[in-house]
Amino acid sequence: MELNSYEVQDIIEKLQKGETLPDDYKYKLFPTKQKEYELVYGGKMRKEDILANEDGVFPVPLQVDRVYNGDLEVFADGWRNMIVFGDNLQFLKTVYQDEDPLIKGRVKGRVKLIYIDPPFGTGDEYDGANGQSCYSAKAKGAEFVEFIRRRLYVAREILADDGCIFVRLDYHFGHYLKVLMDEIFGKENFRNEIVINREKRLLRKLTRFNHATESIFFYTKSSKYYFNDVETLRKCNYCGQAKQPRWEDLTSPGLRNPPERTIFGNTYLPRRGRHFTYSQVKIDEFDTQGRLRINPEMSFYNLNGDKIEGRPEYLQTEETPIDNNWTDIKGYSYSQDYPTENSEELLERIITCCTKEGDLVIDFFSGSGTTAAVAEKLGRRWITCDIGKLAHYTVQKRIYNIEGSKNIENIKKKYKKKARSFITVNTGKYDLEKVINLEQRKYKAFVLNLFEANAVAQKIKGFKIDGCRKDGGYCHVFPYWEHKNTSIDEQYIENIHANIGEQAGDSFYIIAPATKVAMFEDYLDIGETRYYLLKVPYHVINELHKEKFKSFRQPQSKSGVNALDNAVGFHFMRQPKVKSILTINDNDVCIKITEFKSEFVDDAMDTPLENFQSFAMVLVDLDFDGMCFTMDQAYFAGDLLPKQRKKKNVAADQDNINVAAEIKAVLELSLPPLKKAVVGTKIALVYIDIFGNEVKETKTVCCNDD
Repeated sequence: MELNSYEVQDIIEKLQKGETLPDDYKYKLFPTKQKEYELVYGGKMRKEDILANEDGVFPVPLQVDRVYNGDLEVFADGWRNMIVFGDNLQFLKTVYQDEDPLIKGRVKGRVKLIYIDPPFGTGDEYDGANGQSCYSAKAKGAEFVEFIRRRLYVAREILADDGCIFVRLDYHFGHYLKVLMDEIFGKENFRNEIVINREKRLLRKLTRFNHATESIFFYTKSSKYYFNDVETLRKCNYCGQAKQPRWEDLTSPGLRNPPERTIFGNTYLPRRGRHFTYSQVKIDEFDTQGRLRINPEMSFYNLNGDKIEGRPEYLQTEETPIDNNWTDIKGYSYSQDYPTENSEELLERIITCCTKEGDLVIDFFSGSGTTAAVAEKLGRRWITCDIGKLAHYTVQKRIYNIEGSKNIENIKKKYKKKARSFITVNTGKYDLEKVINLEQRKYKAFVLNLFEANAVAQKIKGFKIDGCRKDGGYCHVFPYWEHKNTSIDEQYIENIHANIGEQAGDSFYIIAPATKVAMFEDYLDIGETRYYLLKVPYHVINELHKEKFKSFRQPQSKSGVNALDNAVGFHFMRQPKVKSILTINDNDVCIKITEFKSEFVDDAMDTPLENFQSFAMVLVDLDFDGMCFTMDQAYFAGDLLPKQRKKKNVAADQDNINVAAEIKAVLELSLPPLKKAVVGTKIALVYIDIFGNEVKETKTVCCNDD
C-alpha cells in the first residue's frame, strides 16, 4: 500500500466524519492484482457478485407456452428447439443454475456456439417527460458496457469447454467490449476481429468518413475448440472480382530439410535459396487431382547449381479459405421487415465454421431469428431469447413457415422442409392459469424455483416442509388440491405455529394461490417467527428483495424495437381490456380499436394509465387457420396515431415518450385498411401493452361478393 503519513491521516479523518473518500485513493487502497490493462467505469460489478445474483437478477422458472409441429421430427434424445420470451440475463442465469427440469443437464456446458448482435449503444442522452424515463431505451456509456458485460460473464459459464462466441458490434462501443472480452474470456482466447458490411449511407459534407463496416469479435472458451475451414471462390486481392486459378511455382524462399521432392517419378531439388512449399504427401495429392505439371517454358538452377529445364508447378484451387474480411457477403438482410436483421449468409458462415450437425447454438438477442433459421436449416439445435414481443412473434413465424424460405445451399430454390418440433417458452412472465393447472409435483417445483427456494423433503413434528430459501427459512407449499374448501387465514398459520413452535425459525414461508389466501396482510408475526405469505400471482413484499421488481417494457414505436431493458423479479400476465369494431366496405376490411386498458400495475408508475396510454402494438394474422397465429402485419401505437403527427428525428427513447404523450388525447385508433383480396375468413389479432401483457381475439370476415 503506497500511502504517506498525510494520506493515512486524511483517510482517518474523513472516515471519522463520514465523508466520502476521493477517487484518488481507490487504487492506492485497492491496487489491481494483475499488471494487464483493465477497463474501469462506474457500476462495474465483480464476476463473483454477478454469478451470485448480487445484482438482484435471479434465475426464474421456464414455462412452456406452446409446442409447434409436435408430430414432426425431434432429436433422438427428445430435444425440442426453443424460442424464449423474457429477459436474457434471467434466462442465462436459469441455464447457469441448471435446475429447471426443462433444461437440466441439457444446456449448461453443452453450448457449442453463442452468436449475439446486441443493440448498439449510441451514447445519446435524452430526458423523459418531467424528468421521468418511463422507457428504458438504448443504454448509455458505462451502462451499456456493463449491461453486455454481465451477460457475457454468465454466457461464458454455460459454454462448452470447446465452445465459441461471436459478438457483433459497431464503432460506438466495439473497442470497449473488446477489452472486456479479453477480461472475460482471456486475451489468449481471442481469435479474430471479423470485418463485415453494414448498411451504407454515403453522406456528403461530413467532417469524417462514412462508416461502411462493423466488427464481429470471435473468442473461444479454451485453446481446444472445433474449427472448420470455410472456403469461398477465389477473388482478386485488389479489386475483389472473381479470379481464375493459375499455375504457381512449387517453391518458397528459405531452406528446409529434406530439400528434395519426387515429382512424376523424378527427384527434384528446389531453386537456389528456396525450398519446396509443400510436403511430399501434398505434392502426391496434387498429382492425383491433376493439379501438378512441369512447365517446359521455364528453367532454373537448383541447389547444386545444375540448370534444370522445366519448372515444377501446381494449379491453384478454385476456392480459397476465407480470412477475417467478410465484406464479400451481406451483413444485413431485409426479408423479415425487422430492424438490423442479420443475413443468412453471415450466420451460415459462422455456424458452419464452429459447429457440427446436432450441436447446440444460442442467440440471446434473437431479433428477427436469423440464427434460429440458419441453425434449423443446418441441422443444429438452437435456442433464442428476446424481450421484445415483435421479435418473439417474428421468430415464431419465421421458423413455422421455414419451408417456404430460401435453401441455403441454393438460394434459387426453396428450403421445402418443415421445421423440427419446437417450443415457445416464457421466463419471468407467466401465464397464471398454466401454473395453477400444473401436475402437483411440477407445480411444487415451479413455485419453489419462482421464490428462490431449494426443494427439500422433511417434516418438523409431522408437518411437511417442501423447501428452504437462502436465508434459511423453511417453505411450505399449500396443497390447495387437498383443501378445496379451505383458505389460509390467521387460524391456519396459528395452527402451524402451535405444531412446530420455535423450530419454524425466524422466517417461515407459505406459498399458495392468491385465491386461497383469506388475509389482507403479507405476513403474520407469532412469537419470534414471521410467517410470510408468498401468493401466486405474487404481491411483492419489498423487504424480501434487494431490488424492486421491474417489468421490461415493449416499445410504442418501431424506432424502439432494439431498445435495451432489464427485468427484475417475475410477473404474471394480466390481459388488457380491449374493445374493437370490424367493418367491411367494397374493397377493404377495417378495424377500429375503441378501448385499450391494462390491468397490470407497475411500481415504477406514479399514476394509473388511462385509455390507450399502455398500448404498445397490435399484430395481425390476415388468414388465421384457427390453430397457429402467424404474424402478417405489425402496427405500433405510433403507427396508428393520427396522420398529422410529424415524424421527428429523435432517438428511440424520446420517440417512445412522444408517443406516450400524444396517445393520451386519442379516443380511438384505426388500423390501416386491410385489402379484402388478402384477407381470409378469419383475422386474428394480438394486442400487446407496454408491459408485455397480451390479449388475443379473432374476427370472422363475412365478405359477400354477390
